[in-house]
Amino acid sequence: MKACVMRGGRLVVDEVPDPRPEPGQALVRVLACGICGSDLHFLRHGARMVAMTEELVPSLGAMADIALSRVDLSRDVVMGHEFCAEVLELGPDTAGPPPGTRVVSMPVVTSAAGVHQLAYNNTYPGGYAEQMLLSAPLLLEVPAELSTGEAALTEPLAVGIHAVAKSGIGAGDAAVVVGCGPVGLAVVAALRLAGVESVVAGDFSAGRRALAGRLGAEVVDPAEEPLVEAWRRLEGGRPLVVFEAVGVPGTIEQLLRDVPLGTRVVVVGVCMEPDTISPFFAIAKELSLQFVLAYSPADFATSLRAIAERRVDLAPMITGTVGLDGVPGAFDALAHPDEQVKILVEPASG
Repeated sequence: MKACVMRGGRLVVDEVPDPRPEPGQALVRVLACGICGSDLHFLRHGARMVAMTEELVPSLGAMADIALSRVDLSRDVVMGHEFCAEVLELGPDTAGPPPGTRVVSMPVVTSAAGVHQLAYNNTYPGGYAEQMLLSAPLLLEVPAELSTGEAALTEPLAVGIHAVAKSGIGAGDAAVVVGCGPVGLAVVAALRLAGVESVVAGDFSAGRRALAGRLGAEVVDPAEEPLVEAWRRLEGGRPLVVFEAVGVPGTIEQLLRDVPLGTRVVVVGVCMEPDTISPFFAIAKELSLQFVLAYSPADFATSLRAIAERRVDLAPMITGTVGLDGVPGAFDALAHPDEQVKILVEPASG
């Protein structure tokens, strides 16, 4: 089958072996797969991510078997973990949705050897391929009225839903979202789903600010007004929770200096470089600093249900589509945030 392969630090389109389903697995045809910011990071910082994973694994305990798959960068990797697919075939003695069913799933597959994540894996291809393998028990059927593109946004919205749930924010609190890329927009959408009425969001990109506004946030250009000052101006009387969704060194430090007493700061953006903070500011103001990652199965199911029930409209996030041949160019295009937010890969389109 055809796939866009990460090979030698570059993206190339090539033929790779066709996957075959084992017991408990489903073979699916990829209909659409979103390009995630973490994939951009992995292409650029793959060696550092692998090295940090090796340091991380000993502290994971029982979770070390999933191990972020212990990727070998000397071998091919087919990325892509925000997908909607069509069931082609179930493995031997496997129950699941029949062929022809559109599905979404957490990017996980099980085999006789254990549990494997599909974001960065040498053995199991992700969604930048014509076909992939998924775990049949994890498949969620996509309602007929939901478009394939919208269904592919289940995974990124689940990231926002998880971050908001972990923050403990209440409907009477106020939120500031720093960064309106896909993760920040997912957080804005999840905050509105959770009933949070006061949401201030900021980004240097006018296009991304406009999308945050469509999702229900008060938008601010941080070049003109600091976001915490905007919160004081708009809703300064409510307790504040800040979501950092940019992953740029220095952002957390600036927030610790700017936010008021008792603020909760939730870090959703992944910073791939060493960063420095001054604990004094957090201690003096008794701030809470929390880091969050990904989502639970319940968060994932909640995400699909919210999109299907039209309680959130994320379709405007989709700013482009490409076939497999267009993936390398799409990675380059996503470096220009004024022009692109979420590009979907449609393997069957070329």
